[in-house]
Amino acid sequence: MEQYARQAEFLLEEGCAPEQVDGAIEKFGFVMGPFRVADLVGNDVIRHIRSRWDGDTPHMRYSKATELLCGMNRLGQKSAAGWYDYRPGSRHAFPSAAVDEMIRKHRESMGIAPRKVPEEEIVERLVYALVNEAARILEEGIALRVSDIDVVCLMGYGFPPWRGGPMFYADTVGLHAIIRRMRRFGSNPHAEPDFWKPAPLILRLAAEGKGFSETENAP
Repeated sequence: MEQYARQAEFLLEEGCAPEQVDGAIEKFGFVMGPFRVADLVGNDVIRHIRSRWDGDTPHMRYSKATELLCGMNRLGQKSAAGWYDYRPGSRHAFPSAAVDEMIRKHRESMGIAPRKVPEEEIVERLVYALVNEAARILEEGIALRVSDIDVVCLMGYGFPPWRGGPMFYADTVGLHAIIRRMRRFGSNPHAEPDFWKPAPLILRLAAEGKGFSETENAP
């Protein structure tokens, strides 16, 4: 899920607003988008977790947006301000002009001209990032079965149940189609080409004309 969250913040750098990203993924069926979740968890908590991972994942690039947000003391619902504004007695998330301005300045500091990002791209980048990382943890033996990943995402992370989980959904889309999209995302000048290289498991299954469901095995 960290890869899913990283893509959400990269989309801000490229031209999206938090409510645009959340709206697209919630329309896809997630219970909550990544920025609403971050405000619920606490942006300072997310920043602390990432700081502890720095030594283990020096190759992983993060947007500085969360750091900048915390510097504004916008920690989430607990401070009545995070990626969104909140009003007393309500958990309803309101778009924030202050956050929009922070993101605008952050883009300018990086020399990025904002673009209009299609809703389809938002959903695919978040979901396919999750699928690609899931394929890697299967290969590494961190997850035992494809269905285990789907169950965890359905029961613990608000993945839309009627889509069956990320791996089941990937099979319905088709691995060849997902490979093509990931390679296109990798050609984005602001992307991490190495991250968007399809996991070896995805390439192997696609070459064999198979899907993730065909990798299931007993403990």
